[in-house]
Amino acid sequence: MENSNIIELLDILYAMVSEAWGVPLGNDKCIIERDKAIEIIDEIKNSLPSSIAEAKRLVAARDEFIGNAKREADALRKNAEDKARSMVEEQEIVRVARARSAEMIASAEAKSSELRRIAGEYVDDIMRQTEESLSASLATVRAAHGAFTNAGSGAAARQPKKEAPAAAKMASSLVPEIED
Repeated sequence: MENSNIIELLDILYAMVSEAWGVPLGNDKCIIERDKAIEIIDEIKNSLPSSIAEAKRLVAARDEFIGNAKREADALRKNAEDKARSMVEEQEIVRVARARSAEMIASAEAKSSELRRIAGEYVDDIMRQTEESLSASLATVRAAHGAFTNAGSGAAARQPKKEAPAAAKMASSLVPEIED
């Protein structure tokens, strides 16, 4: 039987009790038809087990539905947390990689600038040393040439050609060896 049938039976029983004749000198007592009241109560009792079973089934179905919804919500929440954590980790990895890349670029640029500066100083120093050596050598050559010209103009006329190597020896002794 359905719940509406039980409610109807209860309503009939209620009406029967409320419309019953009161007992003289008994304010709370009344007279009802016993057989009819027992018949209604029996119908209610017979209907209750199926209604209770239906209610239990509905409660169990509701509990299962709620349990499934909670499990699904927990799974969705866990999935969202995992995805968020993964995204945060990826962003952190990208941030760290970019920072490291910027550090490496800055370091490489600083080293490059330092190497260019050192190389420039080295080339400048070598060029200066070369220029000084060439200037010294040029001065020595000019001095030797001047000595040779002075010594050779008077001595060349007096000496025979066999002594020309002696003049070359004298010029080579005036020119110092260039150091590497």
